[in-house]
Amino acid sequence: MRSLRKTVLLAILVSVVLVLALIHSWPTRAYTTVDVWQRSGSILERHLEERLPELDHRLGNIPFHVRDKCGKLVGTSCSPRVSAHPLHTAFEASDLEEMKRRRAKEYKSFPEERLTIPYSIQRRGGASSPKNNYHPRLGLTRLPRDHYSINFTAMLGTLNVAAEVDGVKIKGDSEMHMTLSSSLLPNLNRQLQFVTYTNTLFNPSTADHRDSPMLETEGHQASFSIKIQHGVTPKLYNTGSKGEYNVSALVTIATKTFLRYEKLQNLIDSVRRYYPTVTIVIADDSENPQTISGPYIEHYIMPFGKGWFAGRNLAVSQVTTKYVLWVDDDFIFTSDTKLEKLVDVLERTTLDLVGGAVREATGYTATYRQTISIESGEEDGDCLHLRRGFHHVIQGFPNCVVTDGVINFFLARTDKVQQVGFDPRLARVAHLEFFIDGLGSLHVGSCDDVIVNHATKIKLPWTSQSESDKTYAKFRYPPASSDATHTKNGLLFFKNRFQCLTHN
Repeated sequence: MRSLRKTVLLAILVSVVLVLALIHSWPTRAYTTVDVWQRSGSILERHLEERLPELDHRLGNIPFHVRDKCGKLVGTSCSPRVSAHPLHTAFEASDLEEMKRRRAKEYKSFPEERLTIPYSIQRRGGASSPKNNYHPRLGLTRLPRDHYSINFTAMLGTLNVAAEVDGVKIKGDSEMHMTLSSSLLPNLNRQLQFVTYTNTLFNPSTADHRDSPMLETEGHQASFSIKIQHGVTPKLYNTGSKGEYNVSALVTIATKTFLRYEKLQNLIDSVRRYYPTVTIVIADDSENPQTISGPYIEHYIMPFGKGWFAGRNLAVSQVTTKYVLWVDDDFIFTSDTKLEKLVDVLERTTLDLVGGAVREATGYTATYRQTISIESGEEDGDCLHLRRGFHHVIQGFPNCVVTDGVINFFLARTDKVQQVGFDPRLARVAHLEFFIDGLGSLHVGSCDDVIVNHATKIKLPWTSQSESDKTYAKFRYPPASSDATHTKNGLLFFKNRFQCLTHN
C-alpha cells in the first residue's frame, strides 16, 4: 500500500514538472515570421542555374569562326546608317561618375521581372543582340556512332548560328528547320553552343507568347520553351547622394483636399517642421478653391466635387520620386512620424507598399490591417472576404507585418501605385477598393511604429458648424441608400465579378 502511494506521488510530481516545462516553452506569440528581404539576382534564375549542368570546358579548345555581323546570322541585311546621340552629355563631367554610381545602385535593386525565364528574347528588329540569344546548354552525350546529326524545328522564328566550327555541316541556317551534322561529337557539341533563335512572328497581344523549338536526333526528341517578349525597360529614380536616406529625394507627399483648408494648412505646417524640403502635391476639388502656395508645394485644381479617387489619381500622377506617401488632409506629423523607417522597409524588402499607424485624439492608435481573399464561384461570380488581421511578421522588422490592406497613411513605390490606379468612379466612399484592385500585384505591409496624428473630430456643444463643414459632411458621409454606395457595390459586382462580400 505504501509503495503504491509512493508510485502515485511520483507520477503526480513528474506530471507537474512536464506541465511547467510545457508552459515555459510555449511561445508568447503565435505569429510566424516571413523573409521578404531583397535578394540580388532573380530567384528563378538562381534555381535554374543550380539545376542546369556545367559546360564541358574541354570544348573550349575547339576553334570556331565568328560570323560577320552583316552575314546571314539574323536573317536580315545590315541596318542603314543611323545617327547616335550620347546621353551622358546631359550631365557635367564632374557629376557624371556620381550619376553612374547612383544609376548602378538603383538598377541593382530593379524588380526581378527583368528576367522572367532564362532565354527570354526580343523580337527581330528590337534592341537585341546575338549574345542574348545564345543557347549554350545544348549537347549530346557520347554515343558509339560514325556520324552524328541533329534536326531543329521552330514554329515562330528562325534558327541560326553565331559562329561556325570546323568539321560541322550546317543546313537550313536562318530558316525554321536547321540540321547540324558531323562525324566528330566534340565539334558538334561545340557548334551547339552557338545555336541562336530569332523570333519572326511576334504577337504582343498574347499573354504567354512562346515558341518551343524541337530537337531530334537518332531515336530521341527534346524541346525547350522560349518566351517571346520585349525586354523590360527599367524605370529608375535618382535617390540623391550616398549616406543616410535622403527623404526629400526619395519621397513625395500626396494628399486630396475638399473644403478643409484650415486642416490642410495644419498638415503642411506639421510636415515642414520635420521635412522642410519634401514636395507636397495637393489635389483640390473645392467649389471655390483657395490659393495654397509655398516652397515645395504643388496645388492642382479639379472640377468641383470630382471625387476622392479621381483626386488620388491626379496627385499620384504628378509624383516624380521613387516613393509616394499618401496622407489625408487632416493628419498631423509628429516626432513619431519617422518616414525614414518606412523608406528603410521598402528599400530592404520586396514590399511595394507599407502602411503606418494613425493616432486619434482619444489616444487610440489604428493600423486597419485587412486580409483579402477571393473564393472562386461559378457563373454567378466569386465571393470577396475581408478580415481584420495580417499574414506574417516580417523578419528583421518586428513591428511590421505582411497584410493585404492598410490604413489611409502609407508609403508606396510610385510606379506600382500608378500601375494599380484609383477608380475615379469612386467619388466619396472608398478605400479598400484600391487594395482589392491591386490584389495579386501589390505586395503590402504594415508597421505600427510609424505614427501620424489625426486631427480631432470632437465638436464642443457650444460651437456651431460652419457652412463649409456642412457641405463637406454632405459629400463625405452620404446615406447608405445613396448613389455612391450603389456605385461601389455595382463596381464590385461587375468590374471585379463578385457576387458577395463578407467582412468582420
